[in-house]
Amino acid sequence: MSLSPRVPDLAALDLLLSVIELGSLGRAAKAHGISQPSASSRIRYLEQLVGMPVLERTTLGSRPTAAGALIAEWARDVVDAAARLDAGIDTLRTQRDSRLRVAASQTIAEYLFPKWLMALRTRMPDTSIALESGNSAEVARAVLDGRAGIGFVESPQVPAELESHLVARDRLVVVVAAGHRWARGGAVTAEELAGTALIYREPGSGTRISFERAMTRVIPGWEPAVALELSSTQAIKTAVAEGMAPAVLSSLAVARELAEGVLVSPEVTGLDLHRDLRAVWPRGQRPTGPARDLYAIASRTV
Repeated sequence: MSLSPRVPDLAALDLLLSVIELGSLGRAAKAHGISQPSASSRIRYLEQLVGMPVLERTTLGSRPTAAGALIAEWARDVVDAAARLDAGIDTLRTQRDSRLRVAASQTIAEYLFPKWLMALRTRMPDTSIALESGNSAEVARAVLDGRAGIGFVESPQVPAELESHLVARDRLVVVVAAGHRWARGGAVTAEELAGTALIYREPGSGTRISFERAMTRVIPGWEPAVALELSSTQAIKTAVAEGMAPAVLSSLAVARELAEGVLVSPEVTGLDLHRDLRAVWPRGQRPTGPARDLYAIASRTV
């Protein structure tokens, strides 16, 4: 049903009720936090809509006309209903803001999310937050299935049903054991890397997808030689340190091992291993409540 254009808005009706209750346009304006000229303009708008005066101005204040008293009687139920609607919406927002489910790929979950969480806790200390960690493909499914209100992925590709927005940048690095020949200095070429069996994350991992895409841009038709496939970044670091084979991992994930000398990262030439980390949510929907705040915090990482 479409309302008639003669129906006044709630702000004008609420102001009329306040004028009648307080006996003065000036006192009503102050109660509503607006100037008296603004209040007068709002009452004139109401009178233009109904086609007749609703208030009589006197030296002692303002009182309703017969028509104004009748409109006020009808308006009281409308304004009360609007107040109940506002309270109900506020309750829904409180319930929404009391919990947040996040899905994040492993590198983001382990090395960036803890800092974001601390900042979000400062803003929203009463919000309960649950994190689901997986590879980028699993994060996309969690968001599409509604299990997570927002997701964070490392993969350069996301399903068409999701919107993605840059929140951080990362760089992939080749890592080897301290005793590996690549650890002795000198650069590794993209062609040399292409002919080497590496330790990989499982299919669907953002790290693996990003590396494979970077390689095929340089060497079309390249197919990876897999020495070992593991679903845990920590397991890959351990296998590399034991000398099993080189791997390509996020610089965030190996910063400590490189600083301690457990792993070594040789320079790689002819290959761009920079990548974007992105927040994702269902297309056509913007994050709200704590998901919106988390996105704002994460975006400051760039």
